[in-house]
Amino acid sequence: MGKTMWRAAVAGGAAAVLTGMAAVPAGAAEGGASFSRVTVNGGKAIVIGVKEEVKVYVTFRMTTKLKYTYGPTVFPYRGKPDSGNELWNTIHTSDCRVVNKAQGICDFEEWLHIDPRHYDFGNEDAGTWKTAARINFTRGGHDIDDKKLPLQVKRATRVTVNASPEPARKGKTITVTGRVTRANWDTHKYQGYAGRTVSLQFKAAGSSSYKTVKKAKSSSTGALKTTVKATVPGTWRWTYFGNTTSGAKSSTGDYVAVR
Repeated sequence: MGKTMWRAAVAGGAAAVLTGMAAVPAGAAEGGASFSRVTVNGGKAIVIGVKEEVKVYVTFRMTTKLKYTYGPTVFPYRGKPDSGNELWNTIHTSDCRVVNKAQGICDFEEWLHIDPRHYDFGNEDAGTWKTAARINFTRGGHDIDDKKLPLQVKRATRVTVNASPEPARKGKTITVTGRVTRANWDTHKYQGYAGRTVSLQFKAAGSSSYKTVKKAKSSSTGALKTTVKATVPGTWRWTYFGNTTSGAKSSTGDYVAVR
């Protein structure tokens, strides 16, 4: 069934765009609606872990004077629009917020759900997807538009940190360790992410921001380790900046006093 992981598209209370509009003839060809102002997840990548369903916020505008059966939907796809290679479990669409009744213009909100535990979801789904919008008309036929909006779907990462000794003596060595792992959508577990360049960052006591001190590459198990000289008290963390298939993530901070 491709990657369409449905499986319910749920409209708000209204089943038609605006009352009093003409119905499309049965079996009508594609056309009759247009979509604009499409935003998905605020333009950010969709980052998914191994167990928690992700809810993606979508907004768009639809223009049509034809009655439709349930709310329009915007969704990620690969291949061709309407090919069945879609990425969603459930879609909830709001009622029409009328912008212009005479022209049939409505604004919508949508909540698109993706569940990594679905059997048809796997590591191959990480990467670039495209965006389409679809509406089914009351008396048959539908319209689907390719919005040519790329979406990045990424595997979540996790990063840990430990800096020792605590406290440290000024001028002596601090050893900073940690581990970077990545969601495996096939096994539904996090596994060590090997060969990743991860930044060691430091925020001095009293400062509001971190600065990169040095970088280290993760081992075959995702382990991280490096040493630094103790100068002033502050907080250490590891930050992985992500790639085209993996999300960015920083560890929590580990404070080290220097005496």
